[in-house]
Amino acid sequence: MAATPAPPATPPKPTWDPRKPDQPFPWLRPTIRIRLTLLYGGMFLIAGILLLSIIYLLAAQALRTGNEPLFKIVQFQSLKVTSNNCPGIATSDLSLAEFNDAINACMDHERKAALDNLLSRSLLALLGLAVIAFAFGYAMAGRVLSPLGRITRTARAVAGSDLSRRIELDGPDDELKELADTFDEMLERLQRAFTAQQRFVGNASHELRTPLAINRTLLEVHLSDPGAPVELQQLGKTLLATNERSEQLVEGLLLLARSENQIIERKPVDLAEVAEQAVDQVHTEADAKGVTIQGERKPAVIQGNGVLLERIALNLVQNAVRYNVPEGGWVEVTTDVQHGQAVLVVTNTGPVVPAYEIDNLFEPFRRLRTERTGSDKGVGLGLSIVRSVARAHGGHIAAEPREGGGLLMRVTFPV
Repeated sequence: MAATPAPPATPPKPTWDPRKPDQPFPWLRPTIRIRLTLLYGGMFLIAGILLLSIIYLLAAQALRTGNEPLFKIVQFQSLKVTSNNCPGIATSDLSLAEFNDAINACMDHERKAALDNLLSRSLLALLGLAVIAFAFGYAMAGRVLSPLGRITRTARAVAGSDLSRRIELDGPDDELKELADTFDEMLERLQRAFTAQQRFVGNASHELRTPLAINRTLLEVHLSDPGAPVELQQLGKTLLATNERSEQLVEGLLLLARSENQIIERKPVDLAEVAEQAVDQVHTEADAKGVTIQGERKPAVIQGNGVLLERIALNLVQNAVRYNVPEGGWVEVTTDVQHGQAVLVVTNTGPVVPAYEIDNLFEPFRRLRTERTGSDKGVGLGLSIVRSVARAHGGHIAAEPREGGGLLMRVTFPV
């Protein structure tokens, strides 16, 4: 009697933090405006310091030149001298030499006091002018860089799929206007290219699906004939499977082409409901392969396209089920809101995936250690579609190999 397999172990909790590193002081970001302000203010400050030093040296030289006494007392008798600034000469018991020395010392003291007073007042004036210079430099830098702000706002609007926006910068024909005009020309070409791509996708959708649908109908009609030879029935089944694979390939390519663009019409979509729909669609296949699907799905509402988001969850869950271990495999599907982002995590047991193979999994027609190979597990576009749809929603997908085999797929979306 075979031993009962042990229940699947709970997968390890992910340690990856989807938060982007936040700058502790965003107002200290070295923008061009801040750098120009520092440049203008710094140049003024250096010029002010040099000017102050020259004035100080010239004033000191002038005071030193004029500090020589205009007269010297060579004899005095019964002379009484008083001074508030030089109290040393008010004493009556000074000799003539001591009296002259006291006068010279008093004049040196007064000169030093005058220079110190000049220096302190000049530094205060320089400080006030430096504040005015930095404020003036900040205002002038903002005025000079205002066209760049307009270009940035237009580029940000274009990144949100509004290719009809143009800068249309007016003003003098300088380098910034030349940059804005070049950017407008590039947007015009991009809009024409995206319009042509959408028209091609629409036409290809009709032209490629119609003959494949006709082929499938003809094959099904011939296979329904009970009098058809066995060889013909076997050939018809092979052709029908090939036709079905071609239909899947066409659908995948068209979805991949559509998902490369940003989503214009967005509605509130709960990732928990999307994940539940995907699990329900794959449940039968998982039961047939003996794979257990588990996990807690908490509400995580984002703005997006529900059909494309459901395709993300479906492709991830299908891959997790199909690329699993033969016995005792499990798949965990969880949704949650972490650090201001909606997160969909699909973890599964499976073969060991080398870390250097992770990036190849997201390339079209690439699989683990194979490329454009025939397989009954898919056409090799699943993860490429997932990455394109995630990017179209402003999200990000990351894959991590699990210790012991399998993958941890994490998709994050802005809430």
